[in-house]
Amino acid sequence: MAVRHRLIERPVTDVWAVLADGARYGDWVVGTSGSRPQEGAWPEVGSSITYMIRLGHWSATGSTVVRRCEEPGVLELEADSGRLGTARIAVEIRPWGENALVIIDEHPLRGPGGLLHNTAVDALIQLRHRSMLARLAEVVESDPSHARSAV
Repeated sequence: MAVRHRLIERPVTDVWAVLADGARYGDWVVGTSGSRPQEGAWPEVGSSITYMIRLGHWSATGSTVVRRCEEPGVLELEADSGRLGTARIAVEIRPWGENALVIIDEHPLRGPGGLLHNTAVDALIQLRHRSMLARLAEVVESDPSHARSAV
């Protein structure tokens, strides 16, 4: 199972603000850049964004569609990486005291990833999640508009 979590030292609303901004997708999702709206108003159900996927010298266009959105705690996405296939990515944000516990659960759906899904693939996804959650934490925690005031 490719499930990973991380405590982000900001309130749930601060984490949600980053997830709800489709233009910031490439800031925290590993391997993507240049995200822009494709259809609808992100993160409404059915809305989508498009972006570039880069793996070494290889690049392609990808897109992600919102399948479920329950502000400010649940965002479920279907990412389409072209020839690599599609994946379900569920992000849950739970209050943890004054902070947010972010849980990511990803599973390949279609294409080579879905056909070849095994524990080795899950291990690779876990490595990606570690980096992705670190990037999300950095984006949220370094945003000066979300800085906590000194007591």
